Amino acid sequence: MGGGLEFPLRHSNWGSQGLGNGSLIQGQKSYLRAVVDMGSNGIRFSVSDLSPPTSRILPTIHVHRLDISLFDAQFDSKTGARIPIPHSIIEAVIAALQRFKIICKDLGVPDNSIRIIATEATRTAINSNAFCKEIEEATGLIVEMLPKEDEGKIGALGIASSFSNMHGLVMDLGGGSTQISWMIVDEGEVQTSPKGAFSFPYGAAAITRRLKEITAGKSKDEAEKAKDKLREEMKTNFLDAYRKLEIPNNLIEKAKRDNGFQLYLSGGGFRGWGYLLLYQSQVHGHHYPISLINGFSAQKEHFENTEALKEVARTAHLIFRVSDRRRAQVPAVAFLVNVLAGSLPHGIKEAHFCQGGVREGVLFQELTPSIRLQNPLEVATAPYAPLSATAISDLLLCTIPKPSTTDGKMFPESIGSHVIRAFANVLYVHSVMSKETASTAALYSTSTGLLSTSHGVSHSDRALLALMLEERYQGQLPPREVNFKHNLGQILTAEELWWTRYLGKIGFLISSVYPAGFIDQDKPRIRLLALWASGLGKGGTKEGLKLNIFIKKVANDPLKLKETLEDGVGVIEKVGKKKNWIGGNAGWGMAVKVVVVEEDTLFLNGGPDPIQLTKSISI
Repeated sequence: MGGGLEFPLRHSNWGSQGLGNGSLIQGQKSYLRAVVDMGSNGIRFSVSDLSPPTSRILPTIHVHRLDISLFDAQFDSKTGARIPIPHSIIEAVIAALQRFKIICKDLGVPDNSIRIIATEATRTAINSNAFCKEIEEATGLIVEMLPKEDEGKIGALGIASSFSNMHGLVMDLGGGSTQISWMIVDEGEVQTSPKGAFSFPYGAAAITRRLKEITAGKSKDEAEKAKDKLREEMKTNFLDAYRKLEIPNNLIEKAKRDNGFQLYLSGGGFRGWGYLLLYQSQVHGHHYPISLINGFSAQKEHFENTEALKEVARTAHLIFRVSDRRRAQVPAVAFLVNVLAGSLPHGIKEAHFCQGGVREGVLFQELTPSIRLQNPLEVATAPYAPLSATAISDLLLCTIPKPSTTDGKMFPESIGSHVIRAFANVLYVHSVMSKETASTAALYSTSTGLLSTSHGVSHSDRALLALMLEERYQGQLPPREVNFKHNLGQILTAEELWWTRYLGKIGFLISSVYPAGFIDQDKPRIRLLALWASGLGKGGTKEGLKLNIFIKKVANDPLKLKETLEDGVGVIEKVGKKKNWIGGNAGWGMAVKVVVVEEDTLFLNGGPDPIQLTKSISI
């Protein structure tokens, strides 16, 4: 999380390969990266494939975790005294690394592309040097000790990899420490504090142990006084960090306007907190549809409701993705969240959880700025794109009216062009499936299916794309999936949801006209243009949009294009019927009029002014 020099890449291997310039790298194996994140609460092993075109989403081809807490191992179970990392733990770590080397060999990872990154627990261990030396002698792998000032930097880059855009404060909560800084990510450019990140020994495991130590053997009143003292210490440190981070005025002013900062969170401690919130959102009548922590968000009132979350941790039988160790650390995380909420000037508006950590940070740092600039959703869908994906996305964009200069009507900015391009990329993926499965598979594709593992995609983008795809297959769902579709829609606004229906039906039309996903630029079959319109409906009193479909006049057309368009025109106009608006007749929607226009000559771009068209045939 910080400024200054970037965490150094080893020039003998990773740094010299210059990702983003494929000509410098020969062979798929050169893109493989193995990272061992030797954290305080566990050790994570992963192999990633950074080959184009999917480098931006840091695809993982292998991952596993060793459930060893290097932090807890450094305290005597009877006395609580600090001790060196025990030899039995060192042996277990070495055995796991030797096994991982075999896995890397099986996967074709070059030896010089395996990195061990150690953080707080290893850095502060009494026998840190001896521990690292034993690992090197036994495995041939060098342990890279992440300096305290760089740990936040790498954590922040891990967070940056998890979002396409972000503006707010960033925090990483590990087992031994927590870091805080600020970050702005716009169009792939990452800005953060010139002071770096401030790191404190307030990790989930560290606070758990400290709370135990300061309250042991004390009366209730004395214990509360000890907690108050710790609380004041933490508050003072957080406030001091806030003042020294040189937070940009625009972030502060935005926090004032919005009644709080956007807070972006990483690390196992915060992810555990996020999974508790996710659990709450899926039980007792709540049905949040996406069970991925990356991109999950919680409003202030839920994030700061520590008593409710402690009760969940205490009473729930099973909590998705929350281990017994994480459950035991919930009171400590609650303690930190309470302090944080009371420390930050202007407060917290919303908390965003991410999967990004050390692994994602060191990988994201390696990417060139041009690759960081890429949108994760577009990148994730690119491998499935049909031959004419660009032309198809252009057609889709032509069905969205330009902002009105008279009455302010406009397409929602929250549905970015990257969503439209991603929709074009996967428009045909499920077309080979039967009618019984295509809509359902499309609906689940972004949350548990094809795109579920794509790193850095927001939940709202996942919902937008899934709902468009499902509508592209005309929304034919078995009864048990209808509720899931409804719950996905709850992530979006009514306006966004209506547009997913409209664009999904446009997708159906395009796939009917171009069933192979190929558009001959010299011989286009249709041209599309949408305009805001009034005077629609039977009485001519409704406002909405008019979609013009231009086709070439052909005698005895063997393609039967006009006949092919009939179904598409019908389903698109139905979206504009009041009974199909979001929320029914009194809900959100607009009238839609589709006009098919025959031209003597059809151009893919350009053409006559639709206002002056005379040869129009309404199907």
